[in-house]
Amino acid sequence: MHDLPALEAPLHRRTALSVSAALLAAAPLLSACSGQARPGTAAVVGGERITTSALQAQVGDVRAAQNESGPTAAQLIQASPGLERVKLNKMIQTVVLERAAKDAGVSVGEKEVQDFRKAQLEKAGGSEKLAAAALEQAQLAPGQLDADARFKLLRDKLFDHYGSQDKAVEKLASAAKALHIEVNPRYGVWDAQQIVLGDQDTPWIVQRTRPEQAPAGA
Repeated sequence: MHDLPALEAPLHRRTALSVSAALLAAAPLLSACSGQARPGTAAVVGGERITTSALQAQVGDVRAAQNESGPTAAQLIQASPGLERVKLNKMIQTVVLERAAKDAGVSVGEKEVQDFRKAQLEKAGGSEKLAAAALEQAQLAPGQLDADARFKLLRDKLFDHYGSQDKAVEKLASAAKALHIEVNPRYGVWDAQQIVLGDQDTPWIVQRTRPEQAPAGA
């Protein structure tokens, strides 16, 4: 299976995440009394918020790359109407993965990320082809590829650590529950059972990433 589509499949075959938790900043929780999100908050994860500005930065990078893609620009934009939700889902799941990995004592080093990226580039036939495939198939801007590679490596290490995909997903679900995730209704409803932002098709794929395969993208 290709690398990038592995970010988008049913729960029993899924996994996805990829933005650094550094995007999160401590802030008040979503307003419980009014049922409305505080201005500037896209979600609250583990008592910290994902700001709408951080989310829009992710979206803006993708839109900029799409607009610079030449003749395919309009097609790419039209094919990604739910980009905000896609990115927020991934930002939340990244924090969940990092929490589960920390609990398991699992980590990924910078050299591992760079080695993985090098293998991707070689199989894709260069950075331009890789970037084009990543943008088209996984809505990833060029500057988001390192974080995506880190996610895939961390995910695979977590699976190896527990020796079972089912066990790893169980631990991911526990991590998500412990983080008490709340989402601004503007972006959908968090599905605690599926570990995904409702009406979203980028949950958790459990197939391992194999950079030696010819990648369809990142």
